[in-house]
Amino acid sequence: MKLQISTSLALYSVLEFAASPGRHISAADIAAKYKVSTHHLAKVLRELVRADIIESTRGVGGGYRFRANARRLTLMDVVDLFEDIGARTGAGRDPAGSTDVGRALGVVLAEIDDIAKATFRSITIGTMLKLIERQRPSAGEKTQSPPKRARRN
Repeated sequence: MKLQISTSLALYSVLEFAASPGRHISAADIAAKYKVSTHHLAKVLRELVRADIIESTRGVGGGYRFRANARRLTLMDVVDLFEDIGARTGAGRDPAGSTDVGRALGVVLAEIDDIAKATFRSITIGTMLKLIERQRPSAGEKTQSPPKRARRN
């Protein structure tokens, strides 16, 4: 499944803010970290502010910070702000949609969408933060580089 860029930016941002809930983080910092346009990110952040997931503070030391409850906010709560999983664009214009094969494929695709929604609803931001923490290498652990390939003579 591929999410829209705005949805991905929203998820990245929410996770960044939730990881440091008391700290204000600037849009420029997040944009630089994920190598995205500050302008596009600002639009996403405005939507997150409207949804009361984050709050914005202007001025020196300002930025954005997490406002929601990480144990209750799900990935679907964020995804729903930016896209409708299951809304098939062009589905009405698909000439194969009226065939047996097209209808059968539509049933399968709808089921996949339902599974994706259920998964997004079952994962909270708090759970994601724990997953992120587990993915980080420990302080003494070096990240492994890929094994070197043997040279052929």
